[in-house]
Amino acid sequence: MMKLITFVIPCYNSAEYIGKCIESLLPGGDRIEIILVDDGSTDETASICDEYSERHSELIRTIHQENSGHGGAINTGLRYATGRYFKIVDSDDWVNTDALNQVLTQLEAFQRMEIAPDLLITNYVYEDRLNDTQKPMRYTNVLPQNRVFSWDDMGKFRISQYLLMHSVCYRTQLLRDCGIELPKHTYYVDNLFVYQPLPAVKHIYYLNVDFYRYLIGREGQSINQAVMVRRVDQQIKITKLMIQSRNLGEIKKSQPKLARYMLSYLSMMMTISSLLLIIGGAGKYKTQKKELWLYLRQMNPSVSYRIRYRSLYATTVVPGYFGNALVLLIYHVARKIYHFN
Repeated sequence: MMKLITFVIPCYNSAEYIGKCIESLLPGGDRIEIILVDDGSTDETASICDEYSERHSELIRTIHQENSGHGGAINTGLRYATGRYFKIVDSDDWVNTDALNQVLTQLEAFQRMEIAPDLLITNYVYEDRLNDTQKPMRYTNVLPQNRVFSWDDMGKFRISQYLLMHSVCYRTQLLRDCGIELPKHTYYVDNLFVYQPLPAVKHIYYLNVDFYRYLIGREGQSINQAVMVRRVDQQIKITKLMIQSRNLGEIKKSQPKLARYMLSYLSMMMTISSLLLIIGGAGKYKTQKKELWLYLRQMNPSVSYRIRYRSLYATTVVPGYFGNALVLLIYHVARKIYHFN
């Protein structure tokens, strides 16, 4: 019998915390499938994955591969997934057990529906290790509850609200039909993973439970500011792939509310990329910033105009000393709004 959902856990040198992640999913029992993708780890991660697979062979499968990055590991997980729905759980994160049971109960209810939702949305919680605080991100103000709905039924997202990898469970076949293939050896692919399939989604269900626990504040994490500046090339790469993956003008004709949301998402990505490049300084960073905006303008002039002059980024075009000071202020404001580090 087909599993309700496949949880894919990309693993790279995560021996310190992967056990907590796996243990949080095990209460799902035989209703779930867990795929551990060991992405060329050099610590004890591989052996830990193998031990779990041996102890829970009916639930867990381990795949070892040469290092190909987060995107490559997700691609592998999708290739082997057998569950009706598909969710990524990063190895340093975990899920809430009570919420997991509610999610599985809802997925069972989907099997009895004439039309199964393409996308299940749940809440996630920022678990800040540095400050020992929790901040839930919910969608009760914008999404209908207790029924299947379409993009036309949703309200307007706040500037701090986005559908991140942590909040989405896509129908597995929809992802395959979209032909999604994430770039290898690239960080921040989760943004492309969420963004690209959205126009293919016709039926949605929002379950108001705090399901995913997203750890932030860990040293060396890919959303750390210094790390993000150092890896800004990869942030730019993902932003460009998002720009070219969908024509927002075409989407607007049939799904205007979705197009508005996707424009906001793309604006967030352009803002973060630009701020990181400004913080990086002159030289190549300044050149990369010009090239990024030129790329957007060439691909979609109207989208470029709306983002450049009607978004948070518009406040960063002041030249000189005061402009630089303003950029740093805007960066800290953006960080609080978008929660990217």
